[in-house]
Amino acid sequence: MSAWIRMLSDEEAGEDLREALALARTPHGTVDNVMRVHSLRPNTLHGHVVLYRATLHDDANTLPAWLQECIASYVSILNDCAYALANHWANARHLIGDDERAARIEAALAAHRPEDAFEGRELALMRYAEKLTLRPGAMERSDVDKMRAAGLDDGEVLEANQIVGYFNYVNRCLNGLGVTTEGDVVGYYTEG
Repeated sequence: MSAWIRMLSDEEAGEDLREALALARTPHGTVDNVMRVHSLRPNTLHGHVVLYRATLHDDANTLPAWLQECIASYVSILNDCAYALANHWANARHLIGDDERAARIEAALAAHRPEDAFEGRELALMRYAEKLTLRPGAMERSDVDKMRAAGLDDGEVLEANQIVGYFNYVNRCLNGLGVTTEGDVVGYYTEG
């Protein structure tokens, strides 16, 4: 466990925290530092888990999971959040399932040039994510209209908006508390 504030272990947990930690367990049976950093306030841990899963791992989402993870990764790159990038790029790479394509996308996002790897709907999403992350006060109706013109429906626009908003939130939480991946199993889909 690694952060600039104290994080409670399972052994130190009271009843409220034990319940929140049970909800936060990964498919690997662990609790990642991104969630454990809330251990001093179980209510925010609970809220974070629910928001995260509704935003990124909900079966009702219609954007492809690999694309959701690419949006998450791009926001994390823009915010210089190594923790979220390590986890969500590992997920994106796994879901893309093509090492050459994944490398091309990773290079494009790292260079802040999504147009090098994306076009159409996907590029519209990346441009929206970039503007909302870097210039939220400059957002205009035309930004949503551009996504509609690229073929995205309003539900997909909402999904993208929530992913971008969530990752701006979590990137700031992680960077602001010095949370690292030390002790974590990196990536949701990692064997473990």
